[in-house]
Amino acid sequence: MWRRSPSFILDERRSSNSPPMADTTRGPFQNSDSISAYYQTRAAHHGVITSDWLAQAQAAVGGVSGEEQSLSSDNQLGTEKSFNVIEEFNNWRKQPDLAEAVAAIRALAAVIRASEASTMMELEIELKKASDTLKSWDKTSISLTAGCDLFIRYVTRTSALEYEDFNSAKSRLLERAEKFGEISCKARRIIAMLSQDFIFDGCTILVHGLSRVVLEILKTAAQNNKLFRVLCTEGRPDGTGVLLSSELSKLDIPVKLLLDSAVAYSMDEVDMVFFGADGVVESGGIINMMGTYQIALVAHSMNKPVYVAAESYKFARLYPLDQKDMAPALRPIEFGVKIPTKVEVERSARDYTPPQYLTLLFTDLGVLSPSVVSDELIQLYL
Repeated sequence: MWRRSPSFILDERRSSNSPPMADTTRGPFQNSDSISAYYQTRAAHHGVITSDWLAQAQAAVGGVSGEEQSLSSDNQLGTEKSFNVIEEFNNWRKQPDLAEAVAAIRALAAVIRASEASTMMELEIELKKASDTLKSWDKTSISLTAGCDLFIRYVTRTSALEYEDFNSAKSRLLERAEKFGEISCKARRIIAMLSQDFIFDGCTILVHGLSRVVLEILKTAAQNNKLFRVLCTEGRPDGTGVLLSSELSKLDIPVKLLLDSAVAYSMDEVDMVFFGADGVVESGGIINMMGTYQIALVAHSMNKPVYVAAESYKFARLYPLDQKDMAPALRPIEFGVKIPTKVEVERSARDYTPPQYLTLLFTDLGVLSPSVVSDELIQLYL
């Protein structure tokens, strides 16, 4: 097992902090009842946020990154008398570089700050209710549920709280909450640094979907003057690969756009495959954008390494046995032609990839084999 918590890498190597892509508020859809909040969030993010937009936003705040801004403004939130955790959550989600799970973590920290509870039991009950409210906001979001669960476990995991006066205990809880938020914000940069030894000059990398962690990995490799090229699947129906290829071209990274159906045709050119993940499950498998499973199958059959980049707050206590074990996350599909009403259309936005088709997972806990994920989950939730 690799060593845990390699955050020392950030202190030793301070590379340029290009703000990564981020989740934003949900985009409007006509049939909002039939489209999952999970997919609305992704669609809004993919359709709005670009490198140019992020650069303008950073310039507007005087060169302060969104993460630094979020840390400095954390103490100013949650002070209103009528505190609403969903409103707080949505305010944090407007930060262009904060993942949805990190926004939930910040909102829960604000719950502690705004709480008027007089005992630890009342405060913990209040935190649990706020966590349940956030999780029910989108029951299909794996990272949101996992982030809330891990936050509750982390901030309340100390027996000393039982023996301190309430004010000291509340301060301790708040300190732990803020520390957990800082760890979560640093996760993406840690993963980018850990992955660099696996990217070599002259390699060809296949990517699928618009993962902010994978984008950060590729940015860091380019900043380290590594010579490589990227093959992007188009990512139908929302064109995530088109957007990612546009971002990579701005970094002068050689990139080629592929039809989703051309993965097997192009696999001979590929040296490695990189995926992000919406969730990492107990078996060591991942839940990610639709098409991940079939690409992993092709790569495995042709002996190509498949790497996954995922933050530890996406580690979920789930154990799907097949594709139908997951709650459906539906998305709108446009074919450009009229589809007869008798024709059924598959609208699921994600699939499950079993661990035997994955080589390594790059996380802020270290570089892990899929078989080690269950051990790490035990440590996280103890």
